[in-house]
Amino acid sequence: MTSTPQERQRQRREEQKQGSLLKEIVLIVGVALVLSVLVRTFVAQAFYVPSSSMEDTLLIQDRILASKLSTDLGGVNRGEIVVFTDPGGWLPDVEPEGGVSGKIRDALMFVGLLPSDTGEDLVKRVIAVGGDRISCCDAKGRIVLNGVALDETGYIKPGNGTDQVTFDVLVPEGRVFVMGDNRGDSSDSRYHLDVENGTVSVDSVVGRVVAVVWPAARWSGEPVPSIFEDPRLDDQKGAATPKPTSDGK
Repeated sequence: MTSTPQERQRQRREEQKQGSLLKEIVLIVGVALVLSVLVRTFVAQAFYVPSSSMEDTLLIQDRILASKLSTDLGGVNRGEIVVFTDPGGWLPDVEPEGGVSGKIRDALMFVGLLPSDTGEDLVKRVIAVGGDRISCCDAKGRIVLNGVALDETGYIKPGNGTDQVTFDVLVPEGRVFVMGDNRGDSSDSRYHLDVENGTVSVDSVVGRVVAVVWPAARWSGEPVPSIFEDPRLDDQKGAATPKPTSDGK
């Protein structure tokens, strides 16, 4: 049966609506992907915690959020947990995942829909920055920073201690000395003293870890421990010998 002009016009309108809806969906998805890439590139990026070196602060496979804005605007500071790119030789070579699944995974990480898990990034805590003098250890087994013995019991993993490696390093400007909170199981600056005294260029820092975002039961912020607010760390910058306090500590 031949359709009437009115029916044909109604059909054309329906087809136009469907085509318009499809274009809108494609546009919305495209804009969302572009925004996701921009956020990942300039604002913040999600990562998986790759190892046990930051226990008990961060656990393996925690999803963490690293703020790039914090680093770009405020620099890299003592006490911050940071994600940084392997300076070279800190991590074993990782064979990239091949096939279609590997390409899909890489694409989702690129646009920020999956946390980054490339095997090229590390997560550690910044203990010393450019101009600081850091050494291990005093008579009580504590790290000494600019002549101040640090009480790190608030964040290092209990029972590990921190005196596995002895060193005395003056950190060059533009570099940082990093250590894991799980000192007994962290291949950090202490184990790479043969190259730049184990220090890492601030240019290698991707961002500051500001939160654990998954699993939900572990949602938390990651503030800088109060010991790094001690004014003596700046007043005595570069000092090597611990200065006794009024209580003799």
